Amino acid sequence: MKICDLVGRGGPVISFEFFPPRTPEGERALMRTIEALGPLRPAFVSVTRTGGKPREATIELVARIRSLGIEAAAHVTAIEATREDIARVVDLLAERGIENMVALRGDVPNDPAFSRPANGFRYAADMVAFVRQRTRSLCLAGAGHPEGHPECRDLARSIEHLKTKVDAGLDVVITQLFYDNADYFAFVDRARRAGIRVPLIPGIMPVTNWPQIERITTLSGNQVPTPLRSALERVRDDEEAAMAVGIEWATRQCAELLRNGAPGIHFYTLNRSPATRAIFEHLRGEGLVAR
Repeated sequence: MKICDLVGRGGPVISFEFFPPRTPEGERALMRTIEALGPLRPAFVSVTRTGGKPREATIELVARIRSLGIEAAAHVTAIEATREDIARVVDLLAERGIENMVALRGDVPNDPAFSRPANGFRYAADMVAFVRQRTRSLCLAGAGHPEGHPECRDLARSIEHLKTKVDAGLDVVITQLFYDNADYFAFVDRARRAGIRVPLIPGIMPVTNWPQIERITTLSGNQVPTPLRSALERVRDDEEAAMAVGIEWATRQCAELLRNGAPGIHFYTLNRSPATRAIFEHLRGEGLVAR
């Protein structure tokens, strides 16, 4: 089922994001994580393209997850793709019966010799428009940035760029991670004032390892609120205590988001289940997600 058809069907859309592992053991661990989260009945899961694997690996993993009875979406990046590459991906998604695609520009490779293909895509909006010209059968999700894109911290311009993607054919927006809900609510307000009407699903990455999240937020430019940072600094060398802090913070975040109209929560799991399961159970206990 399409993600855009799942939103608003009687409850919040809860979803999880995974990435293709590099090793067979990593694949087995990921499938254990997916099986552990399966009883939570996520509306869908998404699979990124990471680890240096080809696009086909992401699509095959998505097909494998769907065979377990869980709806799934494949991330597709445009940065190094030709139009022929993306046309083949769209055809493969159709062959596998996959109805959901997350359309992203992707990070610019850290390689001085890198150059975009002459017949490629400069922006995600260009790829979205290309896919829309080929098919209307896919639900297209894309990224939103409550704190601004790392390459564009001008919040007004960031919304203009998002509007361009939506006008090109996005059906759903999933936000980048954030730790201050005020950033999300302000983002929604800016988007609605700009005429963006598609669902804006907040993305949450629970803290499970403070040094790891510190590296991620440093690279992405996302801010960690002072109270959360202080609490994590106090338990920097205690991973179990750091996870407890992260679970408590994310649970309060998610509860406030859902109580104030967010259409769902997209969890960046980092291929792990304990923190996401704990947060989900807290939300279920508060009656914010279905039992």
